[in-house]
Amino acid sequence: MPSPKPAAGSAAINKIAPLRTLLPRYLALAYAVLIVYASLYPFTGWRDAGLSPIAFLDAAWPRYWTVFDLLINVVAYLPLGFLLALTLRRLPGRWTPAFTALLLGALISFCLESVQTWLPSRVPSNLDLACNTLGAGIGALLTIWHGERFFLRVAQMQQRLLAPIPHAELGLVLIGLWLLTQLSPETILFGAGDLRHLLEITPAVPYAAHSFFALETGIIVCNTIAIGLIVRALLADHYPPWLALTAFFFFALLIRTLAAAVLVDPLNAFAWLTPGAAYGMLAGGVLLSIILLLPVPLRIALAGLVLMAGTVLVNLTPPNPYSAAALATWQQGHFFNFNGVTRLAASLWPFLALPYLTMLGRRS
Repeated sequence: MPSPKPAAGSAAINKIAPLRTLLPRYLALAYAVLIVYASLYPFTGWRDAGLSPIAFLDAAWPRYWTVFDLLINVVAYLPLGFLLALTLRRLPGRWTPAFTALLLGALISFCLESVQTWLPSRVPSNLDLACNTLGAGIGALLTIWHGERFFLRVAQMQQRLLAPIPHAELGLVLIGLWLLTQLSPETILFGAGDLRHLLEITPAVPYAAHSFFALETGIIVCNTIAIGLIVRALLADHYPPWLALTAFFFFALLIRTLAAAVLVDPLNAFAWLTPGAAYGMLAGGVLLSIILLLPVPLRIALAGLVLMAGTVLVNLTPPNPYSAAALATWQQGHFFNFNGVTRLAASLWPFLALPYLTMLGRRS
């Protein structure tokens, strides 16, 4: 008697199951780093108040709290728990990955709350620890119901969309971090690599309209070319690069617009559309279209060169008065720590992308 044919859904799963992807691992690591930075930002004023770092565990219910604060603490750790459990999915047993992810999320939160004892701008709280642990637990539980399906979808999309190059998942995480930098309304459009606020360096070039216009245009041209070439290196060859890159940059501008509208003021949603930004995107798009015709090794080398050039220009550009006003507005309320995360990502992104480009250049 012939055996019954497998269902269509089972065949699809069996076809995808052998695929391997490290994307959940990279995302979990990147998200954990962002959680650590957001929890300890701004990393200044460290002092010993004579308290035990675990004294907050026996503290009474916090005097000042809001439902919004509790939800933020839960939601912030939910992706961490989900990604950790997905990364640990090969552990034996159905519940072991989720339980381990819950313990790791609780441990990360406990360590960060303890370290906050030495930060005057932060207040360690057992309520925050409980909410963070709850969020990690909810995220971990989601992997039991939807984790395998999500993993298979990610593997399938990676096979279909990304080029078969080593460490394509790492490049995808870098692109995601770059999109995160567009949530900073006080930075120059597409600008990254500004180290002056980290190193406390005073800008050497005074602000003047004509010089700022030239530097802003150069920054946007360099970064449009660099990020466009990186995205092109990750894309599979059977997708039209022009259409994919246009959609990608449109999405980045949409993020920038919505961030300015929500975090600053709806009236300033298109404040990024300056004459320098318009000319920079136009010139960068034209040059990118020409460079895409070159061989892959030359494209990767040019991506590294223009990325370094854009980083130098960012550190030479004088501060924009609008940027200072936007930063002052954004730092009010609950988005202060998120502002620190996006500024850190914007500052370090070129220095993370350059080694990746070097690795791609050796493989090409």
